Parts: sequence; structure tokens; C-alpha cells
Amino acid sequence: MHSCFMILAAVLLAACGDRGPSYELSGATMGTRYSVKVAQAMPGPVRERLQREIELVLEDVENGMSTWLVHSEVSKFNASRSTEWFEVSEGTCRAVEEANGVSRLSGGAFDVTVGPLVNLWGFGPDPARGEPPAQSEIDAALERVGYQRLHSDCGQPALRKDVPDLYVDLSGYAKGLAVDRVAHRLESRDIHRYLVEIGGELRLRGLDADGEPWSVAIETASDTRPAVLLTLSLSDMAVATSGDYRNFFEYEGRRYSHAIDPRTGRPTAHKLAAVTVLGPSAALADAWATALLVLGPDEGFDLAVREQIPAAFQLRTNDGFREQLTPEFIALDNRRP
Repeated sequence: MHSCFMILAAVLLAACGDRGPSYELSGATMGTRYSVKVAQAMPGPVRERLQREIELVLEDVENGMSTWLVHSEVSKFNASRSTEWFEVSEGTCRAVEEANGVSRLSGGAFDVTVGPLVNLWGFGPDPARGEPPAQSEIDAALERVGYQRLHSDCGQPALRKDVPDLYVDLSGYAKGLAVDRVAHRLESRDIHRYLVEIGGELRLRGLDADGEPWSVAIETASDTRPAVLLTLSLSDMAVATSGDYRNFFEYEGRRYSHAIDPRTGRPTAHKLAAVTVLGPSAALADAWATALLVLGPDEGFDLAVREQIPAAFQLRTNDGFREQLTPEFIALDNRRP
């Protein structure tokens, strides 16, 4: 039996049994849990030392990018009203630089400054709301949003904003980045058979404890009757899923999801329910899954094909869900019948 993993609404990873040398390190991080499964033998003291190293890596990411920690670099940048260059670590600067790269390629569908809109619609730390905000409120929030207003110079390294109250939230990128950094630490310790998962974003390498590719099951984007949509057998890959079906409210017969389009200031209103992206980087897979979800089944699919992104789109139909796969996803899709 293979190690078996299922992404549930892009936030839950459940493991089945396995055989052979294998162990798991886990704990709390970034408001969720991390799990590191290693399919090769290592002495107990080495495992204990490795867990300490992993937690230091995760702590470093949080200290740079968490909006929940008031002392993080991003929180201090958000609190500052200066529009001059603001010194940050190179890691935080590179994260913003790469995230803004996805923003440019997606025409702003992914935007790390979208926080004021997310909060306005009741999907952030502010209290939830039961009805849409007024257009005047949306327009006011849009004045504080826009990746074009956020700049990075990683030669310093530093960040700069064009408006004093610009708010950076890397939550759509940071968990994937943390997965990547943990994976890099494992590689530096000659560990080449692993699966790292944080909040549903994962990266895997090599073979599982049975000498087989890791098995990853993607669930249907249903908030009522979840089921496995497809199962993949993967090695040397990162996986991220973004969906609109877990966090939403209804008002006057209309559904408003947490998937906010930074370009319009409103929740998406199309038939695309979820997108799963494969790639070498969990951070980029995370960002692209969000961007493609916002863009929708037509514009998003066309962009994924143009950028050669392995992506699986789940579309709502009158008969349930229909999957639409990019050519690159089909080429990597080794699912078992």
C-alpha cells in the first residue's frame, strides 16, 4: 500500500498507512499544521535535530511574512506610513518580487495587496458580514490595493509603497514558500525521499516507503458531498489547490465567496470552483492556483496554456463537476485507474 494523501479543499492532508523506513515530523505553524514525512531511515537524534531545524526555518518565514505577528517585517512595513524604501531581509524581498511577477503575468488577478478588500468582504480578521459592502466602500478599498503600488529592490534589500496605507498580505504565497524552504533544508541534509505539507500546500520528492511515487488525491470542489476527483502518482513535484467553495456567505439568493478579484474589488462570479497547480515550486504553485481561480474557466485556462502551467480546473455544471486539464497537466498525470 502506498502512502496516500488527499487534499481536502486545499487545506487538509490526510495520510494512510505505509511500510518500510518512514517517519513523520509535525507541529503547529502559520495558524495551521505542518507535516514532514520522510521515507528513509534516520537515527532518532538526527530526527530530533532535523525537527528543530525545520521549526527554525518556519519561524524565520513567520518573522518575515506573517501578518499575525506584529513584529514581523511585513507587519512593520504595513504599519509604516512612509513611502520611502523600507529595509527588509533578502528572503522577504525576494518573496514580494516573485509574487509581483505572478501579478504582472496574471494582469493583477493575484495581488498580495488585496487584504483591504478581503477584510471589507468579511473574509479576513475583521468580523464576518452577511451582506455585500456598498460600492463606495469597495471603491475606497481599491484606492489602497494594487501590486503596481508595491516595489522591491532586493539589491538593498528593501520594499517601498506608493500610498502610505498599502497593506501587504503574503498568505497566498508564504505557506508555499515555507514548504519550499523546508524542502531545501531536507535536501541539504541528504534527505531525498519526503513529502512536506503546510496548510494543504505540499511538495514531494523521490519515492514513498514502498518505493512508489507518492499518491496525491484531489477532492471534488463540493461543500456538501466531497469525493475524490482524481488521484495522481507524483515525484519531484509541488502541488497547490485554490477553491471558492469552503468560505462564502449568501445574500438574497446569491453566493459571495472569499475569492476576491483584486481588479474589480468583488468576489468572483463564474463557474470555476477550484484549480490545482503542479510545479517545481510550492510558492509559485500556490500563487498561480489563486490567480487562475480568480481569472476563471476561460481567461484562466487560456493563460495556463499560454504559460505552460500544469493545471486542473474544476468547473461547476448542472450535472456536478467537470474537469478541464491543461496539456502540461495531462503530460504529468500518472493517476491510477
